[in-house]
Amino acid sequence: MNETAEFNVAVIDYPQTPIAVMEHRGSPNLLGSTIHQFIAWRKRNHLPPGQSKTFNLLYDDPSVTEPDNFRFDIGCSVDHPVKENDYGVVNKVIPAGKCAVVRHIGSDDGMGAAVHYLYSTWLRDSGFELRDFPIFLERVSFFPDVPEKDMITDIYLPIH
Repeated sequence: MNETAEFNVAVIDYPQTPIAVMEHRGSPNLLGSTIHQFIAWRKRNHLPPGQSKTFNLLYDDPSVTEPDNFRFDIGCSVDHPVKENDYGVVNKVIPAGKCAVVRHIGSDDGMGAAVHYLYSTWLRDSGFELRDFPIFLERVSFFPDVPEKDMITDIYLPIH
């Protein structure tokens, strides 16, 4: 398989972005419940995807991480700090800096190949190093607003 033909990587300067996140800790199989809770919080706070960008911060690879140790944040951009709430949503910041970015179109099932490519082949050949921030996703369009095959996700690898 010729990976370089499949992934178009750009290097950009990403702006500092305040986000509100719900931290999922535990089995990836329970992620759906956390997503539903975050959607409920988002609706209650009038932050629909059309007005507030949707993000995921990926701390761990579920294929090599024990389920109880898996960490994944679900978030959205905010223009003011989030107050303490019953949902457990907290404030975080995506720091400004260089990122390698790949656009993934389609279901999440095929996203792992792009993430693997960025971390392995691209990073090794790029001359860049990882910054101290996890890889993150911006969900540009997603189900149910579009069919899974048409979902757009930008994958950002923080580098310097």
